[in-house]
Amino acid sequence: MSPHEATTPLEPADWDEFRALGKRIIDDMADYLAGIRDRPVWQPVPDAVRESLSTPLPRTATPMEEVYEEFRASVLPYPRGNIHPRFWGWANGSGVPVAAYADLLASVVNCTLGSGENAAMMVEQQVIEWMKEAMLWPATGSGILTSGASMGQVIALAAAREAKSATADIRSLGAGDGTSRFTVYGSTETHHSVEKAVELLGIGGRFFRQIPVDREFRIDVDALRTAIRRDRGAGLTPLCLVGNAGTVNTGAVDPLEELLRTAREEDLWFHVDGAFGAFAQLLPSHRPLLAGLGEADSLVFDLHKWLYMPFDVSCVLVGQSGALESAFRSSADYISSTAQGPAAYSLAFSDRGVEQSRRFRALKVWFALKTHGIGAFADSIAGNIGQIAHLVHLVDGCDRLELVSRSDLNIACFRYVWPGATPGELDRVNQDILSRLQMEGLAMPSHTVIDRKFVLRVANNNHRSAASDFDFLVEQVLSIGDDLIASSR
Repeated sequence: MSPHEATTPLEPADWDEFRALGKRIIDDMADYLAGIRDRPVWQPVPDAVRESLSTPLPRTATPMEEVYEEFRASVLPYPRGNIHPRFWGWANGSGVPVAAYADLLASVVNCTLGSGENAAMMVEQQVIEWMKEAMLWPATGSGILTSGASMGQVIALAAAREAKSATADIRSLGAGDGTSRFTVYGSTETHHSVEKAVELLGIGGRFFRQIPVDREFRIDVDALRTAIRRDRGAGLTPLCLVGNAGTVNTGAVDPLEELLRTAREEDLWFHVDGAFGAFAQLLPSHRPLLAGLGEADSLVFDLHKWLYMPFDVSCVLVGQSGALESAFRSSADYISSTAQGPAAYSLAFSDRGVEQSRRFRALKVWFALKTHGIGAFADSIAGNIGQIAHLVHLVDGCDRLELVSRSDLNIACFRYVWPGATPGELDRVNQDILSRLQMEGLAMPSHTVIDRKFVLRVANNNHRSAASDFDFLVEQVLSIGDDLIASSR
């Protein structure tokens, strides 16, 4: 280095020290993951740690080794818990370890994937092609990786609005020009992110028609058709039909083929929310359940759920090439193309969605799929479904447990019961059971309310789970429930 060349204070002062800390971090994290089963699933954050994480903005430097020690003491012991083998709450994935290396590599090369010719752009395009193949999607389709299905709903519905706005220039005039009053349809079990998207896009929450469901929590197609006819008669413009490939509450799959047929007859954009359930498409045994998914106009699914990637990475696919660009392409002098160089590259992901600055989230998918192959992920998904079937068998075989719902995918809901209990007593005891399971770090199901019953909800997107973990869950639910009943007498 020239004596006149100053060292930036934001680079390591000593690269050997930086390298040594990195090696230690890798060793520590490998030990942490290898021993994850021996730790609590979750534990409350102590007051002292809360205080340590509420300090003012740092004004001076702290040695990086000390910062790492603070992470080990104050952050690492108190995670959400979703990497633990007995975490089955909400719909969180478990994170394959090799993908963490890719996240580190992505941060080091630090590419932004808006536009321009570089290998990172090509990696994302390859991952999208792989996802199209996995979902049996048309080769002519298009897509983009996003932070999650919530952003995917916005992108897909914006594409639908642009494609179906034959009489108005929505992008120039806005949704309030008076020429169209769109309506969107989904079941009462449709994820709330769809309603958010409808609101954000100016369609309006009250024009999201939440259609009743049948006893299996699937959309009532007759009620749907009635709602569409009613809206047309009122002078409204039905825009989009949303089908569920695995609802969050119960894992129900709407009759997608029938919805596809309805959408085509009514000239609606057919969108499928497959946030976790779409990956059942990898299993020949479950493709009939998802028949119609590959012919939808758009599909969203989270790779950080049932493909076990670290957060965050999700995907939007559309069937028509150019549909995303029609909704999002923009221009400015500073992003105009050139004859040669990186700006000559024809693909721009920034023209397929909202964001110009985008993380290199594709690398972890590329790295993990290259390392393990898609068959290993399919086997793990099949294992999760089998583990839920095992749980259902245990619940069905016990007179102190009641199965309230189960799906053909990876969700089952059940509760502890006893003779003579009132509905209020059942709810209170099951709430207490859930609290004990969670607060003691034993297991992490979540909860929902089905048919006015408070139930334990088990959603298995966990590649680390084993059948013995569900044996343990049932044993603990029975033990805690029995203790609560005995202590109340």
